[in-house]
Amino acid sequence: MSRSFFAFLSRMKYINRWALMRNTRPENICEHSQDVAVLAHALAVLQNKRFGPPVDAGRCVLLALYHDAPEIFTGDLPTPVKYGTPAIQHAYKEIEREAADRLLAMLPEDMQPEYRPWLTEEGILPEEKRLVKAADKLAALIKCAEELEQGNREFRSAYDATLAAVRRMQLPAADCFVEEFLPAFSRTLDEQR
Repeated sequence: MSRSFFAFLSRMKYINRWALMRNTRPENICEHSQDVAVLAHALAVLQNKRFGPPVDAGRCVLLALYHDAPEIFTGDLPTPVKYGTPAIQHAYKEIEREAADRLLAMLPEDMQPEYRPWLTEEGILPEEKRLVKAADKLAALIKCAEELEQGNREFRSAYDATLAAVRRMQLPAADCFVEEFLPAFSRTLDEQR
C-alpha cells in the first residue's frame, strides 16, 4: 500500500509565507520550519544553560520541525487575518487540527503515535510550546530584519510588531537571543567574522 504522508510533507516547499507583503526573497514554510527548528534548539540550549527550567531540546526541535505542517492543506494564513478576531482564531485552530488529523491518517497506524504529538501538540509541555512559539516569532523577526537590510520598508511595522511580541513573551532565552544574536543578521558576510 502506498502512503502519502512524506510526499505531502515535501510539498511544504510550495507554500509561500508573507503573502500580503512584497518580498525581496520569497520564503516557504519548508525553509521556515527548518529555521524555527534551529532557533528552537538554540532557545532550549540557552534556557538549559542559563535560565531554566530545563527542557528537552530534541522535543522542541521536533515540535518546531512539524509546527506548520498542517499548512500544506490550509496555506499560510497571514497573521493579521489568522489572529484578527477570537472567532477567526478559534475557527482556524479547528481547521489546523483537522489538517493535522488528515496528515496523520496518511501514516500506517503503528507510526501515527510517533507523529501525533508533533502534529497536534498533544502531550507537549507548556514550556516546550512557549519556546517553539518564541522561535517562530524570532524566525519572523529575522525575516523582517533581512528584508529591511535589503531596503524593503514594507517590513518596518512587521519588524516592530514582532519584536514587541517577542518582548511580551517575557522569555529570558528569547530576550537573550535578541540581544546576542539578532544584530548579526543585519551585517554583511565580511562584518560577521
